[in-house]
Amino acid sequence: MREALELFLSEFAAQRRGSAHTLAAYRRDIGRALDLAGGVDRPVPASAWTRELLERALREIYRRGQAAASAARALAAWRSFSRFCVRRGVLDHDPARAITFPRLPRRLPRTLPSLDLGAALDRMTGEDPASLRDRALIEIAYSAGLRVSELTGLNRGDVDRAGRLLRVRGKGRRERIVPVGEGAFAALDRYLAAAGRGAGRADEPVFAGGRGPRLSNRTVQRVVRRRLAEVAGGLGVTPHALRHSFASHLLDRGADLRAIQELLGHRSLASTQVYTHVSTARLRKAYEQAHPRA
Repeated sequence: MREALELFLSEFAAQRRGSAHTLAAYRRDIGRALDLAGGVDRPVPASAWTRELLERALREIYRRGQAAASAARALAAWRSFSRFCVRRGVLDHDPARAITFPRLPRRLPRTLPSLDLGAALDRMTGEDPASLRDRALIEIAYSAGLRVSELTGLNRGDVDRAGRLLRVRGKGRRERIVPVGEGAFAALDRYLAAAGRGAGRADEPVFAGGRGPRLSNRTVQRVVRRRLAEVAGGLGVTPHALRHSFASHLLDRGADLRAIQELLGHRSLASTQVYTHVSTARLRKAYEQAHPRA
């Protein structure tokens, strides 16, 4: 089964264009189930991959105090691996199919007030290279609704200044074209000019550290949390909160849901529809505050 896992991960990376993050999660979740069956790094026969084993692995996830989302992710990995093993003749049936996915709590995405966010950006007036870079990356993240990995993955060749557009590589390496606001592009130009980076090569990263390497996702998370701490009342802001705010603010101002789906790079409209619940909640709050008999 460990040999089958390596083949599965190779196929997933090559044919389904799985991201490095997804591959690492699949290796971890499937590997832990195999460790339960035969011991850490020990050979595991196909006969050990049973429903009983996977249910035991689920109980271990809950015993470690992990959320239902972690259990659901692990079960999805086990199902994909089981289907692969059936196709390859390693297993004669899929034991993971009989296990029900855990019920996940519905969480509304966290968004930031548009006026407060705009005011915080306007107060970022520092002219040193680090301040200009930080404002540019936050402006671009919010203006284009980018995931943090999409933001750090931007190259100079992905920037179309004439059309104020970005070419973005999203999940599954799917590309999309996203418009960017004039203010965000102006912040980007100021940052690049101050960094003395000129036109640059097409494969150079847009956002780099002081010594030149591409910014890491973790660095961007720290920058956003530090620069926008006041907007969140000290609770901390993530780059994904900027993406949620992008979608919610567009919807609040009348943007079409399918257009927002395209801008976000969602494969399914169901992923985008969560923002309608955010706007409905705001309508309810406004109604209760304003209507005399609410």
